[in-house]
Amino acid sequence: MQVSVLKGQALKTKLITPEGYRKLNDEHDELWLKQRPEITKIVTWAASLGDRSENADYQYNKRKLREIDRRVRYLRKLLPELQIVNYSPQQAGKVFFGAWVEIENDEGETKQFRIVGPEEIYGDAKGYISIDSPMARALIKKEVDDVASVKTPTGYKDWYITSIEYKK
Repeated sequence: MQVSVLKGQALKTKLITPEGYRKLNDEHDELWLKQRPEITKIVTWAASLGDRSENADYQYNKRKLREIDRRVRYLRKLLPELQIVNYSPQQAGKVFFGAWVEIENDEGETKQFRIVGPEEIYGDAKGYISIDSPMARALIKKEVDDVASVKTPTGYKDWYITSIEYKK
């Protein structure tokens, strides 16, 4: 099988944490089972009023319905493709997918984040970075006190791993 990638685009990793999968699945259910039926009722009611071209309720809710349908189609295609990665005791002491990592540089600047799948870093996800990011790639398989060199636009920067934690 040959995979073509447009120049400048990387393939997204299809990994996800169990929490991330549940969140996407819950979003699908909320959109499909709750929001879509409500919006459909409003569209039907607004359409029954007559002239749709000047009916703001109809136009706004029709657009909202298209947005919901687009997101539901995306989630239905995405969810079966994702591979859920559960914690394994062999991961202890090293940075792998799902790890909470704390790092520090020579200037004393610290950062703490969790390495997750690319679908989990949007919305209200704070403190998460994608497994596809340069920082995560540099940290994978490293241990506490190891140095990770990360390529940035201004050159390489060294980060020291100060802690690795997995919350089960």
